[in-house]
Amino acid sequence: MSTCRLVVVGAGITGLTAAWEWRRTHPDGAVVVLEAGDRIGGKLNRVELAGRWYDTGPEAVLARVPEAVELIEALGLADQLVPARTTQASIELPEGRFPLPAGTLQGVPTSADGLDGVLTPAGVARVRAEADLPPLQLDGDVSVGGLLRERLGDEVVDRLVEPLLGGVYAGRPDDLSLAATMPALAAQLPAATSLLGAALAARDAGARSRGDADGPVFVTVREGIGSLPAALVQASGADVRLCTRVTALRRTAGGFELDVAGGATLTADAVVLATPAGPTAELLADLAPDAVEPLHGIPYASMAVVAMAFPEQPVAAGSGLLVPPVTGRLVKGVTVSSSKWPHLDGALRVRSSVGRFGDDAALHRPDDELTAAVVADVADLLQLERAEPVQTELVRWTDGLPQYLVGHPQRVAAIRSAVAEVPGLAVAGAAYQGVGLPACIRDARRATQSLD
Repeated sequence: MSTCRLVVVGAGITGLTAAWEWRRTHPDGAVVVLEAGDRIGGKLNRVELAGRWYDTGPEAVLARVPEAVELIEALGLADQLVPARTTQASIELPEGRFPLPAGTLQGVPTSADGLDGVLTPAGVARVRAEADLPPLQLDGDVSVGGLLRERLGDEVVDRLVEPLLGGVYAGRPDDLSLAATMPALAAQLPAATSLLGAALAARDAGARSRGDADGPVFVTVREGIGSLPAALVQASGADVRLCTRVTALRRTAGGFELDVAGGATLTADAVVLATPAGPTAELLADLAPDAVEPLHGIPYASMAVVAMAFPEQPVAAGSGLLVPPVTGRLVKGVTVSSSKWPHLDGALRVRSSVGRFGDDAALHRPDDELTAAVVADVADLLQLERAEPVQTELVRWTDGLPQYLVGHPQRVAAIRSAVAEVPGLAVAGAAYQGVGLPACIRDARRATQSLD
């Protein structure tokens, strides 16, 4: 298939990476990327904020998970990598502000040590008593919240796990799949007698796999992670067509035909669908009907990000704040970018997000009203002396984050199995096995390799 024509549907990070991977391994092949929207990048986006490029989508990547850093280096942007200056975040609670406890696994404690203040005395006692509960017995996938509430109590979920998972998935622990969102913990549970023991084993296993590597935990790109989509297009030489919505996908004797809105039809030897679950289900209705129902079982959460620049001033919040719903606050987190990233000096640049799965009432406000409310909440949280921003930018991510509900791994397996029955076709993206950049890059690579 070295000279075949690949059509990628969707110009987010997954689709553009698939195009780049294909051109890299098939230098004589042609690549066309079709995007329904008017810009490339999907959730990767940047704005100019107080004279600097500033991400309103993902703003950091895990340096110890190789895929994203390796891609950045392969694109010739290694000199753009910037390590985080601080990663010490705090949790805002009704009783006050507390440092995020060390040694947790995605907020799940490995012992009761260091939880005083973040949890009430009763909450700490509940965690300490977990080892005395009957041994764990799980039958299939369960919700994160359901298991943790049963074993460790409500406070661990509401004060520790919820703000972390809410930041990553814009979801709620009581809805999210343990196997899909905490696979390292889930892998340790069958051999564990306690949840604390499983969390400790998972944390230690992760440290061993990394070799306790030195160096930064998080890095970013000086010109913004939002600069990667354009770099991928340039490196791949792909023919990217914006405002081009695919309405139908058919198998032919020689490959595939794709109908686009407006009446045109394209041909392809191979196709990668790097689209959200809903549009993917529509395109697979005839080709892979067994994938449709599990795809429809992946709902999406909407959210909004407000980027703010204030006059330069000191703030005592480390890299940022986690803000769980128990505070009654509008925002669910604040990233203090000027403290976190050394290249964002000068003005105080911060960003904050609003919206969770099943709780998007605030997102119905007009842009100016929502922005003003977020600014007021952030200024109060950071106790800003000069609280009038010099610039704000609001970016809405409508149906932006897939929800890995209980049973998600089984849905993904069913989707993959149905698509595998169609030679030359692959699906990839955040809907399946990870919403972060490394996971999307990994899935794009898997998709292109499956076509050979």
